[in-house]
Amino acid sequence: MEPYRIKAVEPLPRTTRPQREAALRRVHYNLFELRAEEVTIDLLTDSGTGALSSGQLAAAMSSDESYAGSASFHRFRDAVEELTSYPHILPVHQGRAAERILFSTLVGPGKLTLSNTHFDTTRANVELAGGEARDLPCPQARDLDGAGPFKGNIDIEALRAVLEGPEASRVVLVLMTVTNNGCGGQPVSMANLAETAAVCRRHGVPLFLDAARFAENAWLVTRREAAYRGRTPRQVAQEAFRLADGCLMSAKKDGIVHIGGFLGLRDSALAQRCELLLIATEGFPTYGGLAGRDLDMMALGLAEALDPGHLASREQAAAHLAGRARAAGVGIVEPPGLHAIYLNAGRLLPHIPAHRFPGQALACQLYLEGGIRSAELGSLYLGREDEHGEPVISAPYELVRLALPRRVYTRGHLDHVGDVLARIADDPGGVPGYRITGQAPILRHFRVRLEPAHDMAPASLRGGRV
Repeated sequence: MEPYRIKAVEPLPRTTRPQREAALRRVHYNLFELRAEEVTIDLLTDSGTGALSSGQLAAAMSSDESYAGSASFHRFRDAVEELTSYPHILPVHQGRAAERILFSTLVGPGKLTLSNTHFDTTRANVELAGGEARDLPCPQARDLDGAGPFKGNIDIEALRAVLEGPEASRVVLVLMTVTNNGCGGQPVSMANLAETAAVCRRHGVPLFLDAARFAENAWLVTRREAAYRGRTPRQVAQEAFRLADGCLMSAKKDGIVHIGGFLGLRDSALAQRCELLLIATEGFPTYGGLAGRDLDMMALGLAEALDPGHLASREQAAAHLAGRARAAGVGIVEPPGLHAIYLNAGRLLPHIPAHRFPGQALACQLYLEGGIRSAELGSLYLGREDEHGEPVISAPYELVRLALPRRVYTRGHLDHVGDVLARIADDPGGVPGYRITGQAPILRHFRVRLEPAHDMAPASLRGGRV
């Protein structure tokens, strides 16, 4: 059972199918553009969508809103420093602000960042700073069905090859994303992290953590890595932070707050440079664009996210939804993690080619059938087409992420998602593909415009299960 009881409730929006059809047309089939009251179950993201605890709300009421040197900041800094060991803690309004500050300071034209997988805003901020973001996922990540426990790892041999090759001088940092959101929410092992840290030290390259889901990664380490069984998630997390030279953190995930994040640094000279940019663009270093109540709630949320009961409940919820997807005949990225499950839309909808976006097609169908909002992670997110709409770059996999907000939905809500998936899987050939009618040059999936391409659903596939 969930390790909490409910003190306040919010009615779920209810819509009819004609209303959802009209909504999809109005937003040009971009689910980001839907109004919240048009969505019944919102699995678009786990970022900033969790439910606050009574303790966090109580902490907010006793916060200090002083512009400089507030007691809320000192409580926040003490909590983060104890967890991470970093002496320099810069609060920011969310993770992408930390990305922008760090990359604007370290990255420049021609420079290279390496990662197990950069996520969307991370890659965009590297590129906006003039650099190149290169992913080095481990070979096991390519096997979506494999049961490998740490498919989020970086490829150590590929990392060594770059740092010992002709491009070594271009590399300004290595970023380890824990858990690896771009690879299906898969965790990183402590052994892989320790080996990465050793390689980075040997070549004089700083190692940073993208620590948005640090607690969930630590929990999976205690469950899957033999050397860490019997350790607490906090102990694992502390060791992970100590292996790195710093971190950037969106606390909207494993800080369980609606806004907030931080940049943690060991190097004093780098911290000073980042602080100047923080002051110019985010706010004074003791508030960083946040209210005192946000700092206090974040400090407590970081502790609550490490509670074993909370993490076990997250694991069980993800496993339950994964089981419902499998029972419906819908493949997922195996094994499921904690913050989301990733549906294999390419396998479910083989009649839709990559440049007609099977992931977006499945996401739209989930909304149309059951008012469920989700996120495409496929060729709409990673691909590129020419002026005629023909593919130039396609994603390696066509996925749909069902992200699980923290402390929000119960098993009954997840069963509704499973029921809707089963209905779609009964007639996958009836799902049309989509074509782009308007897009931005970067991060196009946020504001893209689409229209159905009904010719992408051959009659021979209609009515059959795959």
